[in-house]
Amino acid sequence: MSQATSLLKRELGTLESYAALVGILVGAGIFRVTSDAFALTGPSVILGYLLLAPAVLATSVAYSVFLSTSLGREPGGEYTHIARTFGPLTAFVGAWLKLVSYFGAGAFLATVLADYLLALFSVEPTELLRKTIAVACIAFFWFVHARGVRWFGRIQVAMCALLGVSIVVLVVPGVFAIELANYRPFYRGGFAGLAAALPLLFFAFAGFESLAQTAGEVKDSTRLLPVVFLKGILLTTGIFLAMSIVTFGVLPGAQLESSATPMSDVAAVYLPFGAAAFVTLGGVMAVATSLNATMLVPARLGVMLARDGLVPAVLGVVHARRGTPTFGLLLTFVLTALLVVSGQVMLALMIAVLALVLLYALHSLALLLLPRLDPELYSEITVRIPRRVQVAAAVLSVLSMSAIAYVLIAQDVDVLRTTSLRDRLANGDLTAIELLFLWGAAGILFYNLRPRAVAE
Repeated sequence: MSQATSLLKRELGTLESYAALVGILVGAGIFRVTSDAFALTGPSVILGYLLLAPAVLATSVAYSVFLSTSLGREPGGEYTHIARTFGPLTAFVGAWLKLVSYFGAGAFLATVLADYLLALFSVEPTELLRKTIAVACIAFFWFVHARGVRWFGRIQVAMCALLGVSIVVLVVPGVFAIELANYRPFYRGGFAGLAAALPLLFFAFAGFESLAQTAGEVKDSTRLLPVVFLKGILLTTGIFLAMSIVTFGVLPGAQLESSATPMSDVAAVYLPFGAAAFVTLGGVMAVATSLNATMLVPARLGVMLARDGLVPAVLGVVHARRGTPTFGLLLTFVLTALLVVSGQVMLALMIAVLALVLLYALHSLALLLLPRLDPELYSEITVRIPRRVQVAAAVLSVLSMSAIAYVLIAQDVDVLRTTSLRDRLANGDLTAIELLFLWGAAGILFYNLRPRAVAE
C-alpha cells in the first residue's frame, strides 16, 4: 500500500456502503429516463429492467471476487484489477474513459438535481438559473467530500433514508391507483423498441461499480464489499420494478412522455399536495445521492493513477488530517462545473454508457482469465462463490455487455450512414463511437508522452 492510500481513513461501515450503492443506482436513471424509455418501448420498460438485472448482477460478481483479494483494500477498483491481468496500458485507457464518463455523469446529475429543486419549489426554470443551481450543487458536494469521507457517509445515509421513505409513499398507495388500461399496448415499439430502450435503462444501473472506489475507506472492505454488491443490486432491482409498475399503471402515456420529473407527476395523480411534494423531495434525494457518490470516484482513481506514475503526482495527494484527496476533488469540481456551464454535458454523457459497458465486459473477461494470467492473485480469493458460478457470471456479463454495446454502436452506425461529418460537427452531434475514439486516442497519447522516468 502506498503512502497516499495509507492516509485514506477507513470510516465507512455497512450502512454507508449500502447507502453508497443504492444511492448511486436509485438516482437519475429511474427518476428521469423513465419517460424517455417509455417513448421507445412503452410499459415493457418493466421487462427491460428484468432483462438487465441478471446481466448487472453477473457483472458485479467479478467485482466481488477481485475485492475479496488484497486488491480489495485499495480504492483502484477495476483499474487495479485489469492492470494485474492485462497490463498498465489497457488499465489506463479503461480508467481514462471512466474519468470522462464520471465527469459527464456528474454534470448530468447536477442539472437533473437542479430541475427537481426547481420543481420542488415551483420555480419557473431558465437556463441561467438551472446552470447556477447545478454548479452550486456540485460545489456543495465538493465541500462535503473535502471535509472527509465520514461526512460523505453521514450525508449519504441521511439522504437515502429520506429517499426510502419517499419511495414507500409513492409505491404503496400507488398500487391502489393503477389502471390496467395504461399498460396497453405493453410493447409499444416491438422488439426493436425494447432493444433501443435497453441502453437508456442501463443508465439506471450504470455506476454501481463506484462502490469499489470506497475500498480504501471501508472497514473490513475485503469481507464487506462483496456482500454489499450482490445484496444491494438485488434490493435496487426490486425498487426499480416496484416504481415502474406504479408509474406505468398510474400515469397515461401522453403525460409520461412529456414529463421531466415523471415520479413527481405520478405522485400528483393520487396523493395530496404535501405527500406529492414529499415524493418530489425524494426525487431530489435520489439524484443528490447519485451525485454525492459520483463525486467520490474520480479523485480516488486519481490517487491510484498517481501512485503508478500515470498522472501528475499532485492528483494523488491526500490530506494528512482529513484523509481526502484534496486536489483530485478540486479538479473533479472544476471539470464537472465547466461541463455544466459550457452546455456540453451530453457530449461527455454520450461516452459514458458505451465506455462503461465496454469496461464492464473487459473486467469480467479479466475474471475469466485470472487463474491463467495471475494465479497468485487468484489464490487470494476469499469470497464464497464457486469457480463454476464465477465463470458462468463472467460469460453472461461479457455477452450481455457486448449486446448492449452492439445496440449502441448500431444506432451510431445508422447516424454515420445518414449524416456527414461536417453536419455532425456543425450541429455538435458527434456519435458516441467518434467521441470514444477521440478521447481514447487522447488517453493513449497521454500515456505514451508521460515522462520516461515516471514510466520506468
